[in-house]
Amino acid sequence: MMNEKHVISMLVDNEPGVLSRVAGLFSGRGYNIESLCVAETIDPDVSRITLVTRADPPILEQIEKQLNKLINVNKLRDLSGPESVQREMAMICVQARANNRAEILRIVDIFRCKVVDVGIEHYIIEVTGDEGKLMALINLLKPMGIKKIARTGVIALKREPG
Repeated sequence: MMNEKHVISMLVDNEPGVLSRVAGLFSGRGYNIESLCVAETIDPDVSRITLVTRADPPILEQIEKQLNKLINVNKLRDLSGPESVQREMAMICVQARANNRAEILRIVDIFRCKVVDVGIEHYIIEVTGDEGKLMALINLLKPMGIKKIARTGVIALKREPG
């Protein structure tokens, strides 16, 4: 069976060492974390860890059971399906010479991005969206010369009813 991508969201105690224990659980069992995002919630004592991993259902179940055993994990949820909203942010530094500046700005407009920095021969573009949108933008900018990229990884929230 093919490993499916899963977005796991955890509410954890906002204390030193919690992230290390979560990451250690993955590395100790040979599971890979494809992306990881951690930030404080509205409650300063609680952080949300959002991570992406690939696993088939029995392995995912094992991962979730092991994570739930960690003392500092208060709530865990798989947010992989349509019941969640997922986004990722990226900043892309692209070569912007006189001959391609207008084309880059058209692409930025089409993708509803923002140019957040302008240099003599570069733009830094900020984009937010799902993985498909980010990959489509990256593929259009590649021929122009992407210098560097920084991505946040996926963040997600469960949809509210109604």
